[in-house]
Amino acid sequence: MTQRWQPAVLDNQQPGGWVVVHCKQHFLADSNGVLFPREWLKKQELAVLAEHGIGHFDGDAIYLLELQEPLDMPGCSWQSLRQFMLQGDADTFKLLSYATQVGTWARQHRFCGSCGGPMQHLIGERAMHCPRCELHHYPRLSPSMIVLVTRGDEILLARSPRFVPGVYSTLAGFVEAGESVEQCVAREVREEVGVEVKSLQYLGSQGWPFPHSLMLGFHAEYAAGEIVMQVDEIEDAQWFSVHQLPPLPAARSIARYLIDVYVAQRLGLPEPSLLV
Repeated sequence: MTQRWQPAVLDNQQPGGWVVVHCKQHFLADSNGVLFPREWLKKQELAVLAEHGIGHFDGDAIYLLELQEPLDMPGCSWQSLRQFMLQGDADTFKLLSYATQVGTWARQHRFCGSCGGPMQHLIGERAMHCPRCELHHYPRLSPSMIVLVTRGDEILLARSPRFVPGVYSTLAGFVEAGESVEQCVAREVREEVGVEVKSLQYLGSQGWPFPHSLMLGFHAEYAAGEIVMQVDEIEDAQWFSVHQLPPLPAARSIARYLIDVYVAQRLGLPEPSLLV
């Protein structure tokens, strides 16, 4: 099946195309969506920090305008990336996911982290280049694990104070320097809920643009221990029966995928697919 969204490095000097307007994980939208005629929008009084040619959508060239600060435009509103994840179509979310990662990365690498000099876009590559010390910066990905811990017909779910009220999810955490993903799974589960796990099974990955993570999804079996919640990180953690689950994460998230796969296996239902 042809992918509607195709990332690519485009020449900003070429005319035409469409733009998405991004600022701090929010996108400008009107009644027609998030794509605006590029030549028209560039004539508006926008505080543009940078422009990036990011790929093609339905065959049309797509550019990103990164703004210094959001501003009001008649008939338009700013919507968060999470809103598009929950409400928009999958292909548009893929486009905006890529755009927000490129915009955030370029915003955070305007100056060299080695010598402090101003960075420049490297023509033909998705990279920032320091002409003073020749350092290159490519878009950053932060690997993290997410895991569903199970015990027969029970699954271990927890909630953070940052979650939507009532929602429970799987456990997750960032991989530390010198650590394998498998070691990260065991450490994070132990730290967050005091439980030991075994029999890790990798199920899939998902780019998580909040702001630049790559989530590696696992299923793990309970091995030992009682729930002891990590202060300031975990508000509540419980074992839930697959027959009686609390409110769960968004359907497009890898957290929900891990849960739905296991529930389907236990109940003999068709297994879902992961949005990639």
